[in-house]
Amino acid sequence: MINTTQTDLAVGLIRCLEGRRKELGMSRSVVARRAGLGGRTVQRVLSAQEPSPNLGSVLLIANALGVELRPSPTTTPHRFRREQAEKKATQLAAMVQGTSALEAQAVSKKDLREIKDEIASELISGSQRRLWG
Repeated sequence: MINTTQTDLAVGLIRCLEGRRKELGMSRSVVARRAGLGGRTVQRVLSAQEPSPNLGSVLLIANALGVELRPSPTTTPHRFRREQAEKKATQLAAMVQGTSALEAQAVSKKDLREIKDEIASELISGSQRRLWG
């Protein structure tokens, strides 16, 4: 499922490609020819009329415009795993807190934080399947 941030990034990328096309003074038909795509495809992609453009088409258009698209990690693998562990630990600790509340045994904020930290540490040092599952 695509979230709003992903949609915003996709629209930003398309605007960047369309801006590059205009900067180069290149018509959409020339872009289509250079990319080996149909003119309607290029028109729909660059005008953001295509709700989910094919990645291959976007890459071909970018190449035709002299734009290189390459993956760039947003964070280190260690930090990314840590963030995932903390998210999952928060969810699991909330379940513990909810169960404790049902049993009328409230968990203090300090204890809850310690539970989250312990769960996160176990997730990071344990099975990758457990961390990502």
